Amino acid sequence: MSGSLGAVTGGGGAISGGGGAVAAGGVAASGAGGTASGGGGAGGFGLEEIGIPGRDYLREALTSCQDPLKAIEDFQIENGVLLPSLRPMLPLLDLHGIKRLDFHNSVLEDLRDKLVAQIGELGNSEGKEKEKKLRDLLSKSFPVIQIKEVRPVVMSILKNMSYIEDRYLRFLVRDKDLYADCDIEIKRHLWRDNQSLFGDEVSPLLSQYIKDKENVLFTHETGTGFFNGSPKSRRQSEVIQKLAEMIGTNVKLYDMTLQFLRTLFLRTKNVHYCTLRSELLMALHDREVQDVISVDPCHKFTWCLDACIRERNVDVKRSRELQGFLDAIRRGQEQVLGDLSMTLCDPYAINFLSGSAMKLINHQVEKEGLPRDQPVLHLLLRMLALGLSAWEMIDSQDFHEPKIELPLLLQFIPAMMSLIVDDQVRALNYKFPVEDRDTASIIIDHSGPPPDMYDVQVSQCPIATTLAMQYTLQTTRSKDKIGVMRVLGILAQNIRGHPFEDAFLHSLVTSLIAIKDEFENEDFCTSVFDEFFFTCINVDNVNRHLMRLLWWIHPKLPVARIDTLLKVAEPTSALESSTSLYETLKNKMLSRQASMSPQQDSMAPFN
Repeated sequence: MSGSLGAVTGGGGAISGGGGAVAAGGVAASGAGGTASGGGGAGGFGLEEIGIPGRDYLREALTSCQDPLKAIEDFQIENGVLLPSLRPMLPLLDLHGIKRLDFHNSVLEDLRDKLVAQIGELGNSEGKEKEKKLRDLLSKSFPVIQIKEVRPVVMSILKNMSYIEDRYLRFLVRDKDLYADCDIEIKRHLWRDNQSLFGDEVSPLLSQYIKDKENVLFTHETGTGFFNGSPKSRRQSEVIQKLAEMIGTNVKLYDMTLQFLRTLFLRTKNVHYCTLRSELLMALHDREVQDVISVDPCHKFTWCLDACIRERNVDVKRSRELQGFLDAIRRGQEQVLGDLSMTLCDPYAINFLSGSAMKLINHQVEKEGLPRDQPVLHLLLRMLALGLSAWEMIDSQDFHEPKIELPLLLQFIPAMMSLIVDDQVRALNYKFPVEDRDTASIIIDHSGPPPDMYDVQVSQCPIATTLAMQYTLQTTRSKDKIGVMRVLGILAQNIRGHPFEDAFLHSLVTSLIAIKDEFENEDFCTSVFDEFFFTCINVDNVNRHLMRLLWWIHPKLPVARIDTLLKVAEPTSALESSTSLYETLKNKMLSRQASMSPQQDSMAPFN
């Protein structure tokens, strides 16, 4: 059988448009293809249900007739293109070697494209009749959805419907091929009441997002850095845009996604899920999806914080807005603190808040002011406290804003300010000629161990730990070797599990690479490796940061340290990327070790 074509007009269900009725589709009644798993007759792909003779009819006709060839010819005449003027042309097509199947398929494709375009126009129209017409079309065309040639027509109808009945949705979900062919507009209907199905679609994207973030953190290649780039550019990533597209304007899907993120954050303590929560909300904000962003209580707060991060500044106006959002949370609304804390636990937010706090602390040093006299600093510390308590708050479901302890303001920050003054005194002393420097006094008064309160608060208060990280980065970026050596070791036992841990280590390594010449000095190697990295090396992420550092600074290392560093840097996990990087690094470092004699090593600073 070469093929046949039937017009599915569905009685009175034709689309009226302009000046005529558009046939609701065409179907090929060829015997090729699968069998319907439901919704239509298994033998005839649902053709009989819409009044078109199908496979069962043809089988019956061929088995009960006297002349099979005559039965086939009659079937072709009755079910072919019903245009009398076309009949004389068919033999001509035969003479040109054009198969009837190819001809009918070309007609079908043309009709299908025109019909899909008409359905699209109907979907874009307004009025009460639109949904009724689409429902009528769907009921008369859905039985043939198993026929691949006409499936786009049915999918186009489904795509333009605002509501799809459950019986259709259940049928689509049961058939993997049909589900795969559904447009995302249809899949949103399927996901709405099927959390596990939506989770299966979202899970690979969430995993890819985490992988992308970790690639930036751990890559040994030089790049723009983890914190470079504007917030808006970061949320243009493929994963964020795909998630925003999947959610569309569906509030239920958005709520499901947020629940996935909370669950994964609780399970893994991975703060990149907090970043994703903020970036997804702002991606929907960029798309102006009012249906979603208007019901998220964190939207205006996240929007304001995003603007601050973009401009790298918290001015008085924005600080009042942020404080107003926090102060506006009333009794009975405390649960919103869980989502706000996730927004503030984002490493980009922590970096901005702690970095801004350090700017204000430096400003207070210059102006000889007290930290308690700076209201914006108080707000930044308040938001830091909320962000750093995100995991505990969501885990315990005890939603209350943590208080700022007085020792932080009255003891730790003044101790840090004294360290900043020491840094400034040393920097000023270095500007004098060698003979005019008060070296002894500088070493005794401005280069010794930090005040006790600094050490105590870093070990007890997560906010103090975060500020100490920023201060350490400040000294490293200013290439202050003594400043780094004074405070780096204090952090070694206090960053484990901190929300800012990996982001800090990434930034620290980046800054240390910029002063790699200092690694020629044994005292600096002792501070960086022995007192810091070696004390917290028993975890995979620290190991990967150490390998990144060694990749760039190993030519400057004393040869005697190479064996120990290679032994310590050996990956503890079977992660292929880490193992491959380690083997390459090991070959580089051993080659250098073999090429240098002790005499050459002593001259290394002059090479």
